[in-house]
Amino acid sequence: MSNLIEIRDLRVAFDGVPVLHGIDLDVAPGEAVGLVGESGCGKSVTWLAALGLLPSRASVSGSVRLGDTDLSGAPQAKLETVRGGRIAMIFQDPSSALNPVLKVGRQLCEALRLHRGLTGRAARAEALRLMDLVGIPDAAGRFSLYPHEFSGGQCQRLMIAMALAGEPELLVADEPTTALDATIQAQVLDLLSRLRAEMNMALVFISHDLGAVAQVCERVHVMYAGRIVEQGPVDLLFDQPHHPYTRGLFDAIPRLHGPRTPLVPIPGTVPDPRKLPSGCAFAPRCARARRFCDEEAPRLLPQRDRRSLACAYPLRGAAPEADGPARREEVLQ
Repeated sequence: MSNLIEIRDLRVAFDGVPVLHGIDLDVAPGEAVGLVGESGCGKSVTWLAALGLLPSRASVSGSVRLGDTDLSGAPQAKLETVRGGRIAMIFQDPSSALNPVLKVGRQLCEALRLHRGLTGRAARAEALRLMDLVGIPDAAGRFSLYPHEFSGGQCQRLMIAMALAGEPELLVADEPTTALDATIQAQVLDLLSRLRAEMNMALVFISHDLGAVAQVCERVHVMYAGRIVEQGPVDLLFDQPHHPYTRGLFDAIPRLHGPRTPLVPIPGTVPDPRKLPSGCAFAPRCARARRFCDEEAPRLLPQRDRRSLACAYPLRGAAPEADGPARREEVLQ
């Protein structure tokens, strides 16, 4: 099966400072892919660059192909036919994404007019259908309300409805549950999973929440300092993470079962892009680092077990087989 979107050697610099260092990423039709990592690792920038949404001071190079369409360096007119249509994106703060002075029904109808040419009664009927689809109660009665008259979770549902207005092939969800409480988070994640299955829509889920990623994704890319350091199927990475950074993310999650033990944080912080180490960017925080790590940045290479890894001294079999599934259940809870 050919990929829906292919990103090759994507590089981004802001005012001459590199922040992405050659991202290669594929998404197949109908597939759910997760991007995880600490804040500042480049997760959101990857997709903003792919969709041409970065400011003018950003320098972008590399290749982004959506089917037979080349998006890299494409004019704005061409990108506008893709954004909101074939690819839609939702963000972590729905209250800032919705226009506070326009009624939500009008905003939905505008999206339908732009992407599907619907107007008048047809647009209203489809907007009400989308509101029902994402679980807005009494859609007809709330069609003429303003965004501040909805809760945070309902505003995020409205943003999902607007994203679906163009019947996208790919939905990019950038931290869509961060601003929501735990109960509403679970409802939004269930909604995204259901819509993806019903519409055969591919999903890219950007998050630092490993439990959320495990719930909705089939494959995961772990990012650090503008590079992908490990990628593979969700069950594989949860059962046996091989990169020390991936293992560190899991070790920092509280355990719900067994004896209480102190959390094991990853020491230090994500490096400043202006002062990256000359070798592996994670080396200053890694207990397994050797002299080689300070001299050479590892490449992302395919492994024998369906994953790719960028590490000279990986954690082979670091998670016992009996512990892996149990730990995965804890993270999902």
